[in-house]
Amino acid sequence: MNQRIQIFDTTLRDGEQSPGCSMTVPEKMKMAAKLVELGVDIMEAGFPIASHGDFEAVDAISREFGNRDVTIAALARSTAKDVEQAGEALKHAKRSRIHTFIATSDIHLQYKLKKSREQVLEEAVKAVELARTFTDDVEFSAEDASRTDPDYLEQVSRAVVAAGASTVNLPDTVGFSIPTEYAAFIRKVVQAIGDKAIVSVHCHDDLGLAVANSLAAVEAGARQIECTMNGIGERAGNCSLEEIVMIFKTRQAVLPYETRINTEHLFSASQLLTSIITFGPQPNKAIVGDNAFAHEAGIHQDGYLKNKSTYEIIDPKSVGVPEGKLVLGKHSGRHALADRCRELGFTDFTKEEIDVLYQGFTALADRVKGVRNDQILALCKEIVAKRAPVSA
Repeated sequence: MNQRIQIFDTTLRDGEQSPGCSMTVPEKMKMAAKLVELGVDIMEAGFPIASHGDFEAVDAISREFGNRDVTIAALARSTAKDVEQAGEALKHAKRSRIHTFIATSDIHLQYKLKKSREQVLEEAVKAVELARTFTDDVEFSAEDASRTDPDYLEQVSRAVVAAGASTVNLPDTVGFSIPTEYAAFIRKVVQAIGDKAIVSVHCHDDLGLAVANSLAAVEAGARQIECTMNGIGERAGNCSLEEIVMIFKTRQAVLPYETRINTEHLFSASQLLTSIITFGPQPNKAIVGDNAFAHEAGIHQDGYLKNKSTYEIIDPKSVGVPEGKLVLGKHSGRHALADRCRELGFTDFTKEEIDVLYQGFTALADRVKGVRNDQILALCKEIVAKRAPVSA
């Protein structure tokens, strides 16, 4: 049997913290509805202490979706005020999680917190114990875990689990790790806490390795991945939900893991997020980018038209994209051009006419970034106009 991986979506919290991604309460509600439909296991709705708007959003999402098949989470620093505010915001959710955190790396302790390891350990334990008075589901995150002394991190992890945390999150907060290193690091904590708690990962993409590190962590024993739609988030973003989920689905033979994500909603979730924030994914973004299922090179188009599996490893419909598309440009071949002509209603061109049409097409394609259907239509009409009139 495939092993189940929990998907913890933080689009509404970490994702919203990135420049250009701030959301109003109604916008968060709209996105939350889509995330519930998508099937995320845990939805981090916000950081209640951060602002009145964030508190209101967590409270509203808890009221609206609190009885649905999803856990509503709220973030809190390891302080009494933060934890209490999170507990208040979540009180209407049937399934709630307080996600409390404190930095554990010496870099953060020395320069940001100005606290000793002993102080941080004590505060972490107290925060978890307080959070347990509000909910049975408490997650502890060791911020900057990937740059934390492994032995100290193991000590903190054991302590917070003993205090009542059921999930221990080990973030690569600044995207510093590489997969082999991160896997060894995760494996050490997995072995230390055993089946007493789930080990979670939260990877940032500063070096472009967020998805790779998350995958390595799962293979090392992590069973929860924190991620966002379109990979949005602080700085270079987070592990992309759509990418990690489709890796599991596409490579089941070598990755025996599964999620409960309804993948046919991935594209529409991406589109909704794009409509809410100030930017969308880059065109070549895996799974949800405009070019993810687009083919322009002539050799690729020829293979695609013969059998789509030659150049598509994912059925576009499985992620909610109606179908792949052939983009006609200067790298396209005759096969794709003839296919487009048939789509436009010109079904009887001879091979010689296609050759002439192709010459006109390539000349045009050299001058423009992409050839539109109306331009191809004009070329087709020119070919038809040159035909000899039929004798009466």
